[in-house]
Amino acid sequence: MNIIGPDALVFGVDDVAACSQYLIDYGLVPVDADASGGRFEALDGTAVVIRHQDDPSLPAAMGTASLLRETVYGVADEATLDAIAAELSKDREVTREGGVLRAQDDMGFALAFQVTVRCPLDLPGERVNAPGAPAQRPANELGVDPKAEIVPRTLSHVVYFVPDAARAEAFYARIGFICTDRFTGVGPFLRPAGTQDHHTLFLIQTPPFMKGIEHFTFHLGGPTEVMQAGTRFVQKGYESFWGPGRHLFGSNWFWYFNSPLGCHVEYDADMDLHDGAWQARVAPMGADASQLFLFQHRDKWAPGGPPPGPERVAVDH
Repeated sequence: MNIIGPDALVFGVDDVAACSQYLIDYGLVPVDADASGGRFEALDGTAVVIRHQDDPSLPAAMGTASLLRETVYGVADEATLDAIAAELSKDREVTREGGVLRAQDDMGFALAFQVTVRCPLDLPGERVNAPGAPAQRPANELGVDPKAEIVPRTLSHVVYFVPDAARAEAFYARIGFICTDRFTGVGPFLRPAGTQDHHTLFLIQTPPFMKGIEHFTFHLGGPTEVMQAGTRFVQKGYESFWGPGRHLFGSNWFWYFNSPLGCHVEYDADMDLHDGAWQARVAPMGADASQLFLFQHRDKWAPGGPPPGPERVAVDH
């Protein structure tokens, strides 16, 4: 089944204004947004949708602290929608209206499937000059622009807390997701058939009362954008939660922030791509497996001032 990845995440929130401003400051572009909520898009049209928690158009809340109401997946074509409908209708209610297929997964997460809204992007990625390799940036082309406009490019992945990771994984395997890597006793990184991204979904085993979304992230154009966007976010008053750093599984650069959406929100860039020849790795969850290295943000420093403190150096290797 040719599922490409998440097209949108839909939230029901108490403070619409704070959540809307957060997403704008994060870099998403508001579309048809007003005091009742709206759609906040990346460059390819993928998005986060905000509604007030009492909006009757939303799927039911999960009964936990999670504010996520629906995950909308983009698929390649109508044939994929037909295949998903045929598979899921074997053991659950499936509705189809206005080109959108809806059902629940085995953990109670509301899902929607539609022919993807993603538009193709034709943008340069970050380029690096390295001794021994042909120059990617020619003479006099700068690698840093302090005034660069940074807009998230595409919705990358979502992470769920689930009470039964094995059962949850089995459900997604039915619709074509495969495991790329796994943390033992925790859960799998899952990739649908329509993308080579290391994962669009990660499942984390937790007690039932924690069920919901842990974080989501959008891809940026490279690690410099992650560092620059994250620094600007801190300067706007948002609280850094984890990062900046680089993951081991997936290799993506990351920086996580607290948010009013009831979950963490990440910037990421440069994720590994995999095809059917990849063999999933298995490792216990821990700092050594979670990140190759990790930095901690601090205010800028220049030679001649007090020496940088220990928080400026990598704390995991």
